[in-house]
Amino acid sequence: MPNYDEDTELFKSMINRVLEQEVAPHYEQWEKEHIVPKSTWQTLGAAGMLGIDMPEEYGGAGAKMEICQLAVQEMARQNYTGLATGYNIHANICMPYILHIGTEDQRQQWLPKMISGDCVAAIAMTEPGAGSDLAAIRTTAKRTDQGWLINGAKIFITNGINAGLVIVCAKTNPEAGAKGVSLFLVDTSLPGFATGKGIDKIGQHSSDTAELFFTDMMVPHDALLGEENKGFMYLMQELPRERLGVAAQALGASIGALDLTIDYVQERKAFGQRIADFQNTRFKLAECKAEIEMAQAYLNHLVDKYNAGEMTSTDAAIIKLKLTEMQCKVTDECLQLFGGYGYTTEYPISRFYVDARIQTIYAGTSEIMKDVIARSMLGK
Repeated sequence: MPNYDEDTELFKSMINRVLEQEVAPHYEQWEKEHIVPKSTWQTLGAAGMLGIDMPEEYGGAGAKMEICQLAVQEMARQNYTGLATGYNIHANICMPYILHIGTEDQRQQWLPKMISGDCVAAIAMTEPGAGSDLAAIRTTAKRTDQGWLINGAKIFITNGINAGLVIVCAKTNPEAGAKGVSLFLVDTSLPGFATGKGIDKIGQHSSDTAELFFTDMMVPHDALLGEENKGFMYLMQELPRERLGVAAQALGASIGALDLTIDYVQERKAFGQRIADFQNTRFKLAECKAEIEMAQAYLNHLVDKYNAGEMTSTDAAIIKLKLTEMQCKVTDECLQLFGGYGYTTEYPISRFYVDARIQTIYAGTSEIMKDVIARSMLGK
């Protein structure tokens, strides 16, 4: 990461110590149970892992934004991708939404609980009939004298089972398309909220993913996040940070998969020599290394642009597209070098492989990223 100073080294040491002591002994069990226990979020909070770049007045560490990206990258590098995804949603997406868009009362209400890990957060955009097309969402929020009446359903929501807070995208002006979307801070303890059974996925099993239901759910007037009908604008405003987190995760997992493969090919033999001694192996490893170094350089560049307030939605689309596609390519090449063993769950490379596949789909598919980039070049 850029600006790798003494503070960064201290945080990296702390992050890895927490992962070694609090995650490594339990992660396989979480994968089997398809969820990270709520108590683990409190452990991460007590260790200072949540709200790393949040202001100290809310309980955060007040560190640089890139330290939060480093936490995601280290989780992914060590093959804890399911945790990294949930962490990215909670700390790298939901917290900045509240900090940047929320009122002071909303910050005081939610951020301290999120930073301590007492409240896990999720963001709910995707619906059964609407993925990247937010204009097509059907969840509605109607203003009443008592508050906002929310009805609808969301699907594929990361942290959906554990969530005590959900940032919900809902239509407040159904005739206005994307210009009629608003955001709400929804307390899941209120009547009318329900969580479906966890969704089985081919990878990232410890990342709990669920369908959410809102049935005549009444939330207070002050649950509105930002201004009414400005939700799409806020989503575009916060996308650069979200996609930086996805890119950091892709980079970390690619590094972890390559490190694992380098060790394996130096130990495994075929036809009387190490797999590492075959020219094909050396060339494949070199290609992966080159891809990773280029990705690291571009991520560093965009972190600097983000900190300077200069990162655009096109920048975000480019890094999300290129680094997640790179991750899938690198993990595929690495698994190939393991031969048949790479296809078994006994070898950790298989988890790197299946966990990578969703990266080109969530947070905006590769196809949507290409369209965003093309529109910036050609217009609509």
